[in-house]
Amino acid sequence: MGLELRQHLKLTQQLVMTPQLQQAIKLLQLSRQELIEAIQQELLENPVLEEAVEFTKAEGPEDRDASSAPAELATAALSCNERDLMRNADWESYLGDFASTGKQVVKETEIHEEMTPLEGRIAGKPSLEGHLLWQLRLSDLDETAQAIGEAIIGNLDSRGYLAATVEEIAQQTGATPEAVEAVLCCIQRFDPVGVAARTLQECLLIQLEVLGQDDPILLALVRDHLEDIERKRFKPLARKFKIELEDLRAYLDIIQRLEPLPGASFGSEATAYVSPDVFVHEFDGEFVVSLNDEEIPRLQLSPHYEAILARGAGAEKEYIQEKARSAQWLIKSLHQRQKTLYKVMESIVRFQKDFFRYGVTKLKPLVLKDVAEDIGMHESTVSRITSNKYVATPHGVFELKFFFNSGLSLDDGSEVGSESVKAIIKQLVSEEDPAHPLSDEKIVAILKERLDINIARRTVAKYRTMLGIESSSRRRRIL
Repeated sequence: MGLELRQHLKLTQQLVMTPQLQQAIKLLQLSRQELIEAIQQELLENPVLEEAVEFTKAEGPEDRDASSAPAELATAALSCNERDLMRNADWESYLGDFASTGKQVVKETEIHEEMTPLEGRIAGKPSLEGHLLWQLRLSDLDETAQAIGEAIIGNLDSRGYLAATVEEIAQQTGATPEAVEAVLCCIQRFDPVGVAARTLQECLLIQLEVLGQDDPILLALVRDHLEDIERKRFKPLARKFKIELEDLRAYLDIIQRLEPLPGASFGSEATAYVSPDVFVHEFDGEFVVSLNDEEIPRLQLSPHYEAILARGAGAEKEYIQEKARSAQWLIKSLHQRQKTLYKVMESIVRFQKDFFRYGVTKLKPLVLKDVAEDIGMHESTVSRITSNKYVATPHGVFELKFFFNSGLSLDDGSEVGSESVKAIIKQLVSEEDPAHPLSDEKIVAILKERLDINIARRTVAKYRTMLGIESSSRRRRIL
């Protein structure tokens, strides 16, 4: 059988995402800060695009018309289709004009000033390594000991514990194990006290030494019985040391004031602040939605390129036309993003009105499909627009994903949101008797008796774990 070339015709259908569509989808899922950065990047790369100048009250309509006239001329070289799209687009209101009440009402309530969180300006946080090296330089150790100290500090983990053995540091620095132990003993008494310890017991014992605590029972509790303390085996400990529970509680109070993780307060990450994308506030008994367009640049086509379009030709003119089309699509995509965000938030408010009025305990079950059907959009669009977006409410700042949660059945056939149940469990635990904490079975019984919520014990345990609440045995306290 020989090889030969043949031509075939094949008709297929496939979905092709244009670069413009990809850009629009990408804008939907960007957080507010990422959106601002993306716009700034586009302003740098696209010479046709520029940030619109805000007009002051002193400028009259004539000034506005005069400044916008060149932009109209700049569109003359575009096709009729493109001119129509740009003429019909509401460029001036593509950001910030979505609100369920008039702008004057929002302005009068001054909701942005009241609800916007204060973003503190703080200096960089010192690292644990830098803090210890600073103390090492101020110590009276010689050069050899300082070199050993640098090796020790360089082998600390994020908790402040020594992650290498004395022998390994001795081999690394060429010193004897005895010399490393001497420097280690010195560093362990730096601030924070107990840093560079190898075990929890060593860390706490060093702190007790510095505090001048030499009670043999206290030292024995830390050295040999931390596991018993963790498991709340108080009565056996009291019997062993022949003391009353009241005396044991005094010892435990001292131990609880010690720092088990001396390096924990020296986190390397800076504090992250959240700037809400949307504000929801109550006005005359109704909830008002308004978008946060602060710091988001208002875009327009630059009027400085109309002369180039008028006299240009060939590649130069094609380049300007391409950039003008790109700028036009970006402005349109931004307008669509803000419009979608507003519609989704307004739908969430309709579904979760009880939450906005009463708080987390009234959060209802909600899925993406409910909102998608309510506003006539696809679930994937709702999922993208709610990613990395935050809303400021009368009850705090929440991620939009927070409002979507599963439901648990009530005896009357209705449902309650899982987030509401978590909030109720958290409230029950905060109000419990520390000497007799609520078990998971007891929480199940309370939810059933008071709120008609049917929930399994393992579900309570799961929610408790998600909330970072320990089991009842670990929550028990000596009074």
